[in-house]
Amino acid sequence: MKKITVIGAGLAGCEAANTIANRGYKVDLIEMKPVKKSPAHRSDNFAELVCSNSLKASRIDSAAGLLKEEMRRLGSVCLEAADKSSVAAGGALAVDRDVFSEYITDKIKSNPNITVISKVVEELPTDSVTVVASGPLTDGALAESIKKICNEEHLSFFDAAAPVVEAASIDFSKAFIASRYDDNGGDYINCPMNKEEYLNFYNELINAEGALVHGFDKPLTAYEGCMPVEVLAKRGEDSIRFGPLKPVGLRDPRTGHRPWAVVQLRKENAGGTMYNMVGFQTNLKFGEQKRVFSMIPGLENAEFVRYGVMHRNTFINSPKLLNRDLSLKKNDNIFFAGQISGVEGYMESAASGIVAGINAVNKLENKSPIILPEFSMIGALLNYICDETVVDFQPMGANFGVLPPLSEHIRDKRERYGALSARSLSWFDKNIR
Repeated sequence: MKKITVIGAGLAGCEAANTIANRGYKVDLIEMKPVKKSPAHRSDNFAELVCSNSLKASRIDSAAGLLKEEMRRLGSVCLEAADKSSVAAGGALAVDRDVFSEYITDKIKSNPNITVISKVVEELPTDSVTVVASGPLTDGALAESIKKICNEEHLSFFDAAAPVVEAASIDFSKAFIASRYDDNGGDYINCPMNKEEYLNFYNELINAEGALVHGFDKPLTAYEGCMPVEVLAKRGEDSIRFGPLKPVGLRDPRTGHRPWAVVQLRKENAGGTMYNMVGFQTNLKFGEQKRVFSMIPGLENAEFVRYGVMHRNTFINSPKLLNRDLSLKKNDNIFFAGQISGVEGYMESAASGIVAGINAVNKLENKSPIILPEFSMIGALLNYICDETVVDFQPMGANFGVLPPLSEHIRDKRERYGALSARSLSWFDKNIR
């Protein structure tokens, strides 16, 4: 019987291995622990949760809740483990980290179709079906092998992402659409500031609280090319006004004059449902980003679908490299899953592992791949990471901004999110057994 190789026993790798094995195929699950541990890991168990025990909201009308419900419909071992290890956390799904990892480890090791191999992989196999789920701290010879097959420019070792907001939450009574000097029509959403607004924003920005940097994220100084906006701001009052907030070539239609400063937002996806804050890569705490960036005219009520982050993170440029089934365009024997594929978050990584596992089996059986609809949370998320129109690709987690809008406009946000969830789960009810 043909075997499928899975590299990495994190959440994505365990989901992929479990999915493949439960479909009757043998799996070689290769995990470097306990031979070698990354700087982030402490336990020898699989699917180790490093930074948090929270798997985010459980409510079906939340993006995180919808993602998890779709995963349940697909037979997620991580959700099974979460149910067995849950602890009280209000509306969130939180777990006892040790119990969670132990449950998954036992489940994987006791599956007769899975052979666990403890070793450090140094070379990607290219002539057999393989799922690469080696995680965001992939380095050494394996990283070099991935770099070789993906082309060097398509492998990143650092995540420097600017915040992304839902287009529908931008206030266009203050913001306006235009390009500098009107050279290309309207490619950007512009949020203009007068001098007083700018100075208030500037003072809050330079005094905002930064996020703690884990030891395995250092050193930030190695990445001068993607400097945090708050660090640039501290170089002087006009440093960002002559940088990412420069107003040249723009005229505020409300005043007819050039603003004192302008924050520009660029389309994040082809559908135009999300916009990226240009030049706003940041290491501020998420709460501080919400507080300070909501001072920007037009963004007072913005829904942030992704906050800015700066940390150690190995990931491939999936829009250039992956097919929608998560296979590599250059070699469709190789599938990528987890954070190395460009999804952000524990459950997002696990979900991509399920899909990669299903499609690895379909590849062996010469069946068409499963492509979940773009109005499902998993389908939309994987559609985003494989969207060739995405510029300056950065990892993305589950959010309602990645979904196509409903055919009818629902003003109430909670009702709208509930309707988006119902649309997806209706499809799962009809198509997934």
